[in-house]
Amino acid sequence: MNNHDIDYKIEGQEMQFVEIELDPGETVVAEAGSFMMMDDGIRMETIFGDGSDKRGLMGKLFGAGKRLLTGESLFMTAFTNEGAGKKHVSFASPYPGRIIPLDLSLLDGEMICQKDAFLCAAKGVSVGIAFQKRLGTGFFGGEGFIMQRLEGDGLAFVHAGGMIKEMTLESGETLKIDTGCLVAMTSRIDYDIEFVKGVKTALFGGEGLFFATLRGPGKVIVQSLPFSRLASRVFSAMPGNPAGRRQDEGSAAGGLFDLFDGR
Repeated sequence: MNNHDIDYKIEGQEMQFVEIELDPGETVVAEAGSFMMMDDGIRMETIFGDGSDKRGLMGKLFGAGKRLLTGESLFMTAFTNEGAGKKHVSFASPYPGRIIPLDLSLLDGEMICQKDAFLCAAKGVSVGIAFQKRLGTGFFGGEGFIMQRLEGDGLAFVHAGGMIKEMTLESGETLKIDTGCLVAMTSRIDYDIEFVKGVKTALFGGEGLFFATLRGPGKVIVQSLPFSRLASRVFSAMPGNPAGRRQDEGSAAGGLFDLFDGR
């Protein structure tokens, strides 16, 4: 085992947090801003890189560079139990949804997830970028293009919005999904971006011009409330925003509705 073997407990319903139990010497790494509380005796420090145990400056620079490409900070925060007994540290979800534990040792040591989904993990789990094979995916993937790759043999925790559905795709089985609703998938899933056929669908459907096509075999985790969709609804209700203005997420003709409404 290369990763620290941590125990955990997930608390709450809509606004969850995960409580990590650390034995003496154990460490958990987390994204900045996810920390909630911790026992006395836990040392908190900023680390450079992707959270793995890479040695040497070049290894750390490479790990940090992968995180920078996903839009994350070059640094992560490590929490180490330096006491004599068991200690606890907790990390909170950023918005309503679910915290999903991923045992990477049961997932072929690798999981691909949305770039903002990662919450925390046992020390030794590498958090990097998942490069897409197809050029079209890179140009038109939207939320689903820049994804994170979690590698290791320990526990990692990701957060997803709304309700969660876990699905297993058989070999050759296909699922079409809004790019923002994709939370995570195993590495054997074939992932591509496809154009929505039909001009009316693309311009007036409100679902964007592209969606993700996933082909099995593998496991897929889907969320019902992407953060971008939640933020769009909040923005539309803010004071100063024109009453009744539609925030048609992803629609190429969202502004045309204002013309039809006389705005």
